[in-house]
Amino acid sequence: MDIRMPGISGITAIERILAQAASPLPKILVLTTFDLDEYVYGALKVGACGFLLKDTPPDRLLVAIDTVLAGDMLFSAPVIKGLIETCTLRPAAPEAHFGLDTLTPRELEVLGLVGAGMSNSDIAQRLVLSTATIKTHVHRCMSKLMLNSRAQAVVFAYENGLISRGPAAWGTDTT
Repeated sequence: MDIRMPGISGITAIERILAQAASPLPKILVLTTFDLDEYVYGALKVGACGFLLKDTPPDRLLVAIDTVLAGDMLFSAPVIKGLIETCTLRPAAPEAHFGLDTLTPRELEVLGLVGAGMSNSDIAQRLVLSTATIKTHVHRCMSKLMLNSRAQAVVFAYENGLISRGPAAWGTDTT
């Protein structure tokens, strides 16, 4: 999906496609020349599973398609850099957290790790739980919060302060 198209924005198109789609929902990958934060966040909020720039080499585009189809998210390096910079520079979220009171402590923990970009298997390893248990927690979080994709879960976790600021929040070891 492109972000800017004649007659309709890519964000609106993604929103409409996902609203009318039957389960399982289609996986939508944004491919555009515009890497503005507002487009990245807008696309993720409505359910895009990745955001690539049009200068992405063809072989990487094919890998991105396979990655998104497998249920993971993928972003081009400049987009990731922008997301990290925004997360490390943005002030902490306000204390009012929409829907967080419906989650158990374990679901909150799992949602925070999803928000930090960790895969189900990485979360399972970190929490010493099975991958199936993590999948259940992720599914329950997304159901309770009415989220349609992991991308939306990442945005939700970020906007509600579940991701602490700084590189450690993204699951990277800074030592």
